[in-house]
Amino acid sequence: MDVSEKWGTDVDTAVNLALDELKLTIDEVDVTVLEEPSRGFFGIGSKLALVRVEKKKPVEKVKVEEVKEAPKAKPEPVKTQKKEKSEKPEKKPEPKKPAAPAVTVAKETVEMPAVEDHAALAFLKEVTEQMGLDIDISAKADHDNVFVNIQGKDSGTIIGKRGQTLDAIQYLTSLVVNKDQENYIRVVVDAENYRSKREKTLEKLANRLADKVVKTKRSVRLEPMNPYERKVIHATLQNNPRVTTRSEGQDPYRRVIIELK
Repeated sequence: MDVSEKWGTDVDTAVNLALDELKLTIDEVDVTVLEEPSRGFFGIGSKLALVRVEKKKPVEKVKVEEVKEAPKAKPEPVKTQKKEKSEKPEKKPEPKKPAAPAVTVAKETVEMPAVEDHAALAFLKEVTEQMGLDIDISAKADHDNVFVNIQGKDSGTIIGKRGQTLDAIQYLTSLVVNKDQENYIRVVVDAENYRSKREKTLEKLANRLADKVVKTKRSVRLEPMNPYERKVIHATLQNNPRVTTRSEGQDPYRRVIIELK
């Protein structure tokens, strides 16, 4: 059996049930979320998650964390080969997201005025106080943007594993700021310059793996990433003459594939 469809109280539960039936690990399958779960209101009207888990073809997988220790690969010259027609479906570019790359945001905020009375500040201060965190919060804003910077000894808690907590806090802050607003306000929440550092890490990873794909003639499948991180990988390699990128799967398991053109 190579395919299993399972229901669960959430996506992870359904995926684990399918993995148990297939006797495979998450790294050996592709996951498609057929129906999203819904908790309802205080449990009323809740819905189960439905997933389709399928054993995938062998493709090399690389973890993002490898970029921190792995040496830079030196690109090797390759012979130009005539591109053959493929039956693969046309690759669609990653859809644009409201949030811009962190480095760009940092440059934009230079001329933005500091603010002390803002919905984003009030919300984050209340949340972090309830969490008992020792941090300092500052913000800059204009008519269309608000940039919040968090610093302090507990900033690591705000960032979380690979920035997942930071992304969740940014999402909630955006909901608060844009409530009852006619025009969308872009919200960026950063901590200890994490987003800029993360972007540079992803750019180095993308270039190193592109060289590896050219050298080995084998596609590389990265670990699942959020839309912002996938966008960084696509943008870094969009002008590379030797490789191309595409995304596959459904969030939160959607990932980038780097392959030869």
